Amino acid sequence: MSVSVLVGSQWGDEGKGKIVDILSDRFDIVARYQGGANAGHTIQIGEKQFILHLIPSGILRENKICVIGNGVVIDPQALLDEIEFLEKNDIKIKGRLFISQNAHLIMPYHKLLDSISEKGTQKIGTTGRGIGPCYIDKYARKGIRIIDLLNKSELERKIRQNLEEKNVLLKKIYDHEELDVEKIISEYLAFDEAIDQYIKDVPAYLHEQISKGASILLEGAQGALLDVDHGTYPYVTSSNPTSGGACTGTGLPPTKIDSVIGIVKAYTTRVGLGPFPTELTDETGEKLRSVGTEFGATTGRPRRCGWFDAVLVGYSRIINGIERVAITKLDVLSGFEEIKVCVGYNYKGKLLKSFPTSSDILENVEPIYETLPGWNTDITDVKDYDSLPKQAKDYLGFISEKSGFEISIISIGPRRSQTIQL
Repeated sequence: MSVSVLVGSQWGDEGKGKIVDILSDRFDIVARYQGGANAGHTIQIGEKQFILHLIPSGILRENKICVIGNGVVIDPQALLDEIEFLEKNDIKIKGRLFISQNAHLIMPYHKLLDSISEKGTQKIGTTGRGIGPCYIDKYARKGIRIIDLLNKSELERKIRQNLEEKNVLLKKIYDHEELDVEKIISEYLAFDEAIDQYIKDVPAYLHEQISKGASILLEGAQGALLDVDHGTYPYVTSSNPTSGGACTGTGLPPTKIDSVIGIVKAYTTRVGLGPFPTELTDETGEKLRSVGTEFGATTGRPRRCGWFDAVLVGYSRIINGIERVAITKLDVLSGFEEIKVCVGYNYKGKLLKSFPTSSDILENVEPIYETLPGWNTDITDVKDYDSLPKQAKDYLGFISEKSGFEISIISIGPRRSQTIQL
């Protein structure tokens, strides 16, 4: 039996898409356990680039089964567009994709309320994809799930009931025109017909497959520091990207999980608002962004860039139970004369003993850096660890020691072939 959880260990955008694609070759099933179409996973195969938002990256490996768990909130149009895109690129979907009947649906009013909220006084920096409002309805017990699509009369009742409330809110509070109830009902009934073949009792399916000896890779979206419970609240996502979310998001118990693998970028990035102790707003930060092509796969927004933060990654290791990590984008650091690593935080003259989850404190910490020599060598064609420049190996050893993890994979470029496995 082999069930592993793959976790983004920083603020997301660590390169999970490529690593899932690499690792899925060793597993029978890849299951996504949280988030929505606000996350984009980029995979490059040869000269072809695939950007996936909902379907696990394992779909690009022939004969692998992909599952979207109940913890994911599903935008119907985004899902259908993704299926169409993959099929046009000769990726077989039928019989290889299953969707939990308990997953919640993103409705048009969720997207509208998300965009209206982001224009208000308390901005978070969301993608405007309706993720937060959908999770709000889920926990308010007003959500509409995939399983509701199977009962047309119940689906209509729930949509009408929800639209009655949302339209009052739109009209009376936000001075916005009301949404067309009949149009939305028609759209979602059509969606039912399109995805009926994919709907599955996911917990029962996964447990059955485990009993038959199947191996499963559980894939999270975003990153651990965006976790609604353990991240830099309130500048977080609306779900649990941490490893614990893999259980609630799929129906597998903790006793079935064998290992937790972290994805760690060789430097740090963040999209949207929120504290970022090692952020670089100078030419160095711009160089990282330019060389690393640090622009959001979903929104195209430029990512904020900074030095590696061992305090942050060490905290992520603890809350996720990370044993091994895949280091990504090491190649981006080539050409820097010096590379800094944050090894501690000073706050009001005192050295903090642990990572502060208070955004107010984190916004005002002073990072303590250690400086390492860089390397001026292109490493994108290196085939094994021993062939890396000494400075690159020293850097990997240093961040590994300071963060408390063991490195098992090193990514030195976007392609499958640009990967060193230890």
